[in-house]
Amino acid sequence: MNWIDIGHINDIPLRGARKLKTALGCVAVFRTDADEVFAATDSCPHKGGPLSEGIVHGQSVTCPLHNWVFDLNTGQAQGEDGSITTFPVRVENGRILIDGAQLAGRSAA
Repeated sequence: MNWIDIGHINDIPLRGARKLKTALGCVAVFRTDADEVFAATDSCPHKGGPLSEGIVHGQSVTCPLHNWVFDLNTGQAQGEDGSITTFPVRVENGRILIDGAQLAGRSAA
């Protein structure tokens, strides 16, 4: 894996998210109330809602437009036929690292 430092964990509020702009589209980086960090495509497959503006609860995010709920571990929508792409992330010494190889393999948004 090709880990890229994208910022400090405190740059993302508890139960919040930030948008990471890449050459291939936007990725949402989420922080749970337990300081877990997840990354996924920023666009809901239902109507394109910005997931970085959604509500983070547990290890899930709810789309702000139509309330679809996505598991941040798998990307699968709960009770719906749809999913989002998730990306490997980790935290080291308070810094968030995302797998750049996975981002490079992503299709354009």
